[in-house]
Amino acid sequence: MAQHKKLNVLIAERNPLVISALRDMISRDERFAFVEGVQSGDAFIRAVASAEPAFDVAIVAWKLSDMDASEVLTELQRRQLTARMVIFSNDHDVGILKQCVRLGVQGFCYQFDDPCILFDTLLAVANGRICIPYIDVAKINETPLSRLTTRELELLGVLADGWTNLQIATRTGISENTVKYHLKNLYDKLGVRNRAMAVALYASERKRGPQTGTR
Repeated sequence: MAQHKKLNVLIAERNPLVISALRDMISRDERFAFVEGVQSGDAFIRAVASAEPAFDVAIVAWKLSDMDASEVLTELQRRQLTARMVIFSNDHDVGILKQCVRLGVQGFCYQFDDPCILFDTLLAVANGRICIPYIDVAKINETPLSRLTTRELELLGVLADGWTNLQIATRTGISENTVKYHLKNLYDKLGVRNRAMAVALYASERKRGPQTGTR
């Protein structure tokens, strides 16, 4: 029986210990060959742009040393570059999966999945298929911001502009305690704990275009 060519795998992961562990697993599987490990999104994008080293499929961690995978995918799209890649996430946040799908990723695995799931996903993606965990495709475009009312979006917008609770209270004619109450409800709805996290989420979502409230 003819021997099949091994699939060359590039790993992009900020933790060298994880790169080492993945390299060891890959070296034990006759279907794959490790070609290189990089720790930053910039290094991975350069590898895609230059086609050096040549690889068939990449394992890309959700968090790299300089950016996350959504930023990598966005930059590849901006440069009109393509690469077959599997996002490798240690965060069981379905929002991350949705974000990656919206950005056109072909494969997605969790770090706590059985290794055979990662290998099967690599094979599928290398052969031109899409392989991701189950997700309700009708809700792919649903984001935390898309569930906010128009008034809640306005409140989030002034938070991002740096308004204090006192400024919000003064300009809207309500008490600071009422402002705090509304902010707590807003944080609960977004699934964040504080103002900084809410503003960071707002900035991240706004990168992908305008959002509208639910009512």
